[in-house]
Amino acid sequence: MHNETLSSPGTIAAVLKQTAEKHPDGIAQLSKNAWGQYKPSTFLDLYGEAGDFAAGLHTLGIGAGDRVGLVSDNRREWLVADLAVLGLRAADVPRGRDTLPIELSYILSRAECKTVLAENLEQAEKVLGILESLPLLERVIVLDPQSALPDGATPGRKTEILSYRSILDRGVSYRSEDKDFWERSLSQVEPDDVATVIFTSGTTGEPKGVPLTHQNFCHQLEAIPQVIDIRPGDIFLSVLPVWHVFERIVQYIALISASTLAYSKPIGKIMLHDFALVRPTWMASVPRIWEAIKAGVYKNATEHGGAKAAIFLFFVAFGSFYARLTAMNKGLMPQFEKRSAVLDRLLSIVPLIVLWPLKKLGDALVFSKVKAKLGGRFKAGISGGGSLPADIDEFFAAAGITLLNGYGLTETAPVIAIRNFFRPVRLTLAPLPGTEIRIVDDSGRDCPPGVRGLILARGKQVMKGYYRNPEATAKVLDADGWFNTGDLGVWTHDGNFAIRGRAKDTIVLMGGENVEPVPIEAKLRESEFIEHAMVVGQDKKFLGALIQIDTKAVEQYLKANAVPYIARDTLAAMPEVRELINEEISLRINARNGFRPFERIGRFALLDRTFELGKELSAKQEIKRHVMAELYGEVIEGLFKED
Repeated sequence: MHNETLSSPGTIAAVLKQTAEKHPDGIAQLSKNAWGQYKPSTFLDLYGEAGDFAAGLHTLGIGAGDRVGLVSDNRREWLVADLAVLGLRAADVPRGRDTLPIELSYILSRAECKTVLAENLEQAEKVLGILESLPLLERVIVLDPQSALPDGATPGRKTEILSYRSILDRGVSYRSEDKDFWERSLSQVEPDDVATVIFTSGTTGEPKGVPLTHQNFCHQLEAIPQVIDIRPGDIFLSVLPVWHVFERIVQYIALISASTLAYSKPIGKIMLHDFALVRPTWMASVPRIWEAIKAGVYKNATEHGGAKAAIFLFFVAFGSFYARLTAMNKGLMPQFEKRSAVLDRLLSIVPLIVLWPLKKLGDALVFSKVKAKLGGRFKAGISGGGSLPADIDEFFAAAGITLLNGYGLTETAPVIAIRNFFRPVRLTLAPLPGTEIRIVDDSGRDCPPGVRGLILARGKQVMKGYYRNPEATAKVLDADGWFNTGDLGVWTHDGNFAIRGRAKDTIVLMGGENVEPVPIEAKLRESEFIEHAMVVGQDKKFLGALIQIDTKAVEQYLKANAVPYIARDTLAAMPEVRELINEEISLRINARNGFRPFERIGRFALLDRTFELGKELSAKQEIKRHVMAELYGEVIEGLFKED
């Protein structure tokens, strides 16, 4: 282990106690006040406030086995509330502010939540607006201390609305009588206790609940320090929604490592301003944000053209070449094909020496400014929530900024693989220590290096099963504990692997949003003018769609509207037909029909050929996605080309 101080005591509750004892004066959180100034709070502050909040919840009857709704985006009080709930042996059921009421209704009722913690009054009103579907709900607690509201029952409602402050006050009073309450409560938490139930997103109407235990999280807290050099006093810039499990494990890593969480937002100007203010050492984010940073740097350097743009572009290309030479010299090239480490070193050493002055010039003229934008002491970024595009990977390598690609799912809490900080092999991932990975073919046989197959994972971070859904569990988790990720991968010859697409339907956008394409496709097929539709967009900024038009229906439309056309096989190329299909898409994929903004179709392509059984279509008349991806690869890529 590279960092002995990060051994996990087995539960998140015990992690909190351990860090508060070892680093009481360490800065746990940096959060902004009403004037936008960062204010610190220590680990001892966090420990005490979480204890007060837990005691306050205890006075309301919340305890072991209860499930508490938590509807909030990232903020200081989120972690306090989370630790309080977990310290009572209860589990939280988190969701973000953008959750639609119909989805929230399903989640909170399915989890039988009697208490909901809401970020602010707006979110509280959203919950109170669906009371008819939440017969068990007894109270809503508003986390934002700035929200002014009266305590007690609201007129005409049996459900109480309480303030964060009032729960703390209850807790302080209770702990003054029972001084050992918090320590005793924390000591009773067990590794197998469910810490959270995270419901997967999607437009299915019935998201699947993923129960994750303290052990699921703590297994990673033991393993991650072996591959990432996180130290007390490091600072994480926190920008992702914390109800997503990726940001959640980051918060627990910060907790166990006695490093600081500085809360920001994934908005360019705000994020870069906060980089300068707090000078973070780490940031975990999704590929879309790393792409935005790259795009911002490119725009700033090239928008006026001239010598500045030419110098920038030259040194980016040179930096990428030099980074490749450095990787060869250190034995860090991906081995999709067998490489000779000795030959790589021999081939790289002379160019590295000869080109070193030019590398230093590039650092001084170009890349030092990029690093300064990140605060000047940035150790590394961690990318997750989707596959990291190679061009982004290459750009940060050229700039001399370490970017670690991570991989996992909600069901695996989430990390099952990550690029090793101490030996970062380019364009690949390494299984997390203590985690087994298999890549298998259609017959379940292990694939040799270079052959694409389905990724299976097994480890202590893998869930035991979906919440009250044995049928769904049986589809992804076998009797031996192997979890079917639904992703395709390929081994390298040195035991690393790379992601090579999806085997299941779920699409993960560059921003980390999970999209179920089937409901969107079904809605599109409701149009009389659309025969088949396939939604695409894995690792892209937005969704696209391949659409096979119903030529007979389109012909009838054109004739009815006196629109001339030459022949049936020219329909897909007609602007009038494209406009018709665009209107049909807009009519169906919108907020009124329950679709979120990231589930809209950004671009589409009309296909003029008829899909064939056994080729594009299965015997069940379902689209064969992998076949379509191969047949229409160029068309799909064309949907996402920059204008």
